[in-house]
Amino acid sequence: MQIVRAGGAQFEVEQSGSGPELLLLHSLLADPGSFAAMVPALSRGRRVTLVSLPGFGRSTAAGPSIEDTADRLAHLVSTLGETPDVLGNGYGGIIAVALAARHGTKLGKLVLVDTGAGFPEAGRAPFRAMAEAVEKGGMATVVDTAVRRIFPESYLAAHPSAFAERREVLLRANPIHFAAACRALAKVDLRPELPRIANPTLVVVGTLDAATPPTLARELAAGISGAKLVELPGCGHCPPLQQPAELVAAMAPFLRLG
Repeated sequence: MQIVRAGGAQFEVEQSGSGPELLLLHSLLADPGSFAAMVPALSRGRRVTLVSLPGFGRSTAAGPSIEDTADRLAHLVSTLGETPDVLGNGYGGIIAVALAARHGTKLGKLVLVDTGAGFPEAGRAPFRAMAEAVEKGGMATVVDTAVRRIFPESYLAAHPSAFAERREVLLRANPIHFAAACRALAKVDLRPELPRIANPTLVVVGTLDAATPPTLARELAAGISGAKLVELPGCGHCPPLQQPAELVAAMAPFLRLG
């Protein structure tokens, strides 16, 4: 991956393909590599930009809130040459929501995957717990729990290598920045901002997502005017890893993929 500088910060990015811009924002529990199985199909008709979110990889960390991270990413968006469509999964999806609410004229269409606009108290508590554990004992204290938030148990049983692969990725995360992202997620509430989003929006959710359950996706779709909702049966929190072909198929009509 290469380094791009914008707005006084650096971003670790990887680009492939040519055509209209498509920016991919990864989950808190993943990395840009989580989109690897999708990139060949997407890059046939798009210039695809993968980015390590601020505080991940070699990208400069932003302030403590989701909005701070969205504002930081807006500088990267300005370097892409035209208004990109944006796909965000999980944490990346919430950042995409904030980005659209605050900088929507810089963006094209939104694909919001297994995400929401905020969490009920029962959903905030796990983020606070992960932040506290990581601050005390590092990433190793949360990796096993985190992997089980990515995939349903049935998927892990059928794909035992997925556990080790995701564990390795999570152990590379910077614990300070991971904990800060968890605390930002525990506080965020973008529901009042949803009526401001005018970008055409597709919301996608796995029916077995335990990290951001389908109820949050339905609330998100209901809050954005004209948004469409697609549910992926049997999928967990990270369709780019678990059901990449099905996710591309769900996106294809909306993004007019060739």
